[in-house]
Amino acid sequence: MFKILAFALAVSLACCAQASRGEEMGDEGYADSDGVKIHYVTMGKGPLVVMIHGFPDFWYTWRAQMPELAKNFQVVAVDMRGYNKSDQPTGVENYATSKLVADIDAVVEHFKRDKAIIVGHDWGGIVAWTYAMTFPDKTDKLIILNLPHPKGLQRELANNPEQQKNSQYARNFQKPDAASKMQPAMLAFWVKDPEARKKYFEAFKRSSMEGMLNYYKANYPKEPYEYSEDMTYPKVKCPVLMFHGLKDTALLPGALNGTWNWIDNDLTLVTIPESGHFVQQDAADKVTRCMSAWLKLQMGITQLESAAKE
Repeated sequence: MFKILAFALAVSLACCAQASRGEEMGDEGYADSDGVKIHYVTMGKGPLVVMIHGFPDFWYTWRAQMPELAKNFQVVAVDMRGYNKSDQPTGVENYATSKLVADIDAVVEHFKRDKAIIVGHDWGGIVAWTYAMTFPDKTDKLIILNLPHPKGLQRELANNPEQQKNSQYARNFQKPDAASKMQPAMLAFWVKDPEARKKYFEAFKRSSMEGMLNYYKANYPKEPYEYSEDMTYPKVKCPVLMFHGLKDTALLPGALNGTWNWIDNDLTLVTIPESGHFVQQDAADKVTRCMSAWLKLQMGITQLESAAKE
């Protein structure tokens, strides 16, 4: 069912052993994913919300959303493998989507929860979509930011010349020597806030350039692009909220068409004309208010308040 909520009204409504206070926004710790340590920062109490960043990014991308969500949820923002304080295994095979999904499942298991709300942006969005398809019983709600459903993206890569042209960067990242041409300062160019940019620079210095690009080498479709309507993905069973900044030049909005055909539940789509790829920062206040309002409407304010007090 395709469903667009009246957000103008809705928005107006108003753990880990050895975890440390190492980050100013919450407690930090590590989950074990088959021997790979996945770093996270957590704050708040209540139903579990796992937030997954994309490229080039780290857990801090959610800094605007975390405090508001933490009023009703336990928010866990992860560093994906290869990034910042998480482990950085070598080898393209160690960045296959199946392993990235297993990392998120390890985080859910680490917090001893039966299910979680999964939030993902960019590569985190691919992981979030795949997690929901792989673990439907463990995915309570799904929130996706600037990452079309994989089938929509594959269709556009096969049929849309503009998307093919705008995906040249991904093909460049798949080249064997691509990591040697990347530097931490280059990757932080998009961060507008000067103080935040310093944090990004430090995080990228701790990260693996090769690991970051292995996401593209292991998972991004390669030429010649192929697509068929007969290509099947398991339908997403939970309610889905999608944000898409329409100024995103890497992932064009045409890939959003048909998303409702691949979801067996409510879909709420919020397009933001003035925002680019990093919509959670470009339109931070709007995204935070919409996200919080949608979750409250989906879960019920009374239920949330009871859970937060436990």
